[in-house]
Amino acid sequence: MEEKRIDYWKVWPEGVQALTAMGKAVNQSGLEQSLMELVKLRASLMNGCAFCIDMHSKDALAAGETTERLFGLNAWRETPFFTPRERAALQWTESLTNISEGHAPDFAYNEVVANFSPDEVVKLTFAIVAINSWNRIALAFRKPTAGSYHAPAAATE
Repeated sequence: MEEKRIDYWKVWPEGVQALTAMGKAVNQSGLEQSLMELVKLRASLMNGCAFCIDMHSKDALAAGETTERLFGLNAWRETPFFTPRERAALQWTESLTNISEGHAPDFAYNEVVANFSPDEVVKLTFAIVAINSWNRIALAFRKPTAGSYHAPAAATE
């Protein structure tokens, strides 16, 4: 049994509300929901955030994602399941999630700007920052329980 940690929702609701507002803006940015779920899930897998993996895999399935693509997400480079646009987003996600390992390298940036408009690159970057923030908070305080999340009945936009 893990030791109880600080309940960040109660201690600083304004911080949670600010991050929630950022997530809402990202979700309403106009980027494809399927792409956003892949990005959220990939970052969460990289960070080992069990609650976020549970949430975003369920949301992706509810939005129509295939199990084949979800199962192949950790090996996206070796699979034929992803479009060039999705591959560019996944590479950018990995680069920013592991920012200390390459500081957003030129090859990843060049690939993302070749597949997204400048507006979309900024929105995608904010999406990656948002999920990495949630991953770190969930891991630091271990508040949510993996398996407890239920996707909305209609997760389509």
